[in-house]
Amino acid sequence: MTMDSQAVLPHSGATLTDEEVIDRVRGGDKALFEVIMRRYNQRLYRVARSILGDEAEAEDVMQQAYMNAYSNLHQFARRARFSTWLTKIAVYEALARVKRRRRQELEPLPETEEGEDMLRSEAPDSERRAYASEIGAFVESAIAAMPEVYRTTFVLREIEGLSVAEVASCLDVSADTVKTRVHRARTRLRTDLSARVRSGMADVFPFHLSRCDRLVRTVLARLDLPA
Repeated sequence: MTMDSQAVLPHSGATLTDEEVIDRVRGGDKALFEVIMRRYNQRLYRVARSILGDEAEAEDVMQQAYMNAYSNLHQFARRARFSTWLTKIAVYEALARVKRRRRQELEPLPETEEGEDMLRSEAPDSERRAYASEIGAFVESAIAAMPEVYRTTFVLREIEGLSVAEVASCLDVSADTVKTRVHRARTRLRTDLSARVRSGMADVFPFHLSRCDRLVRTVLARLDLPA
């Protein structure tokens, strides 16, 4: 959940615990269920997105998870935290969609007019190309940050595929020096990439306020609750 979505929590429920909110919803204050949605939109989105890899499907899962949770609040027995119970609902819904998707993928596909099975197409779609480009730029940036002696040796050996002897000849150094530089370059690359990944963890799969509001309105409407 972002700070923006936190700021628009209904005032009457912002200070309540999850369990207190649920008790009040069960007691008739059904509109307070909005607090739960705004509180866990970010988490459920990240979970669903990480499983499905698709933004639209992730939002569908979120909506269905909230619908399922609301319809089955009587089953929440407090043996676990409500947040855990809700997250599991989203996980199960996402995994169920993955299973359905896999079954569909295993079904025979229609042939093209030329009689070639569509499965034979190996051309990557635009999304895959964009993703590959992003990964390439990410790795390229990490390699560019290496000291020159390590970077050059690494590129020749690991990217261009030269043998140790060939790299040694190109750089006029010993084979042992090449091996040492490549080893150190790999270590630097792993460290750099790990640091970059960690620094970006907090912003992974953001679910911004505008989307938060839209999803809340949709679920409230489906539940016939006041917005």
